[in-house]
Amino acid sequence: MAKKLTQLQNMIYEIRGQKVMLDSDLARLYEIETKALNRAVKRNIERFPDIFMFQLTEKELDSLRCQIGTSNEGKGGRRYLPYVFSEHGVLMLSSVLNSKKAISVNIEIMVTFIKMRHYVISKNDTNEQIAELRKLLMLYVEKNDKRVNEIIIVLNNLIEHPPKTRTIGFTAEN
Repeated sequence: MAKKLTQLQNMIYEIRGQKVMLDSDLARLYEIETKALNRAVKRNIERFPDIFMFQLTEKELDSLRCQIGTSNEGKGGRRYLPYVFSEHGVLMLSSVLNSKKAISVNIEIMVTFIKMRHYVISKNDTNEQIAELRKLLMLYVEKNDKRVNEIIIVLNNLIEHPPKTRTIGFTAEN
């Protein structure tokens, strides 16, 4: 399960400020051709507003290729720019691709999105705690830094101007 989760996480990209999945990755997971997935979506396009699905620009595709380390498709590759689906778009796919495979894959994808969201939320809590600790530490250092400086000043004064003391104890006269 952890391996599957990691594989799914590696298929989720951030584009235009949204977490999305490529149509080709989804088609591979659903064990159908990308063009079949896109055809089903186009037949039900009213279910996929821009916040659920959008087509990448050339620039976004080039940036994505750099991120994932793939080269341009050669002969026989894609003729059209890929579509990407947000979490809600993937959820909507399960109603369009009404198969047992689509339902089970969608459940796995939704669990992955949820775990990623929980991780981000817990990470923010941790960052806030670290920031709070940093503030406390700076206050502590600042407060004790003044005390240490005061001690150093007093010691330097004692070294430069030792106090006048009188000898205590028995002294023998010659």
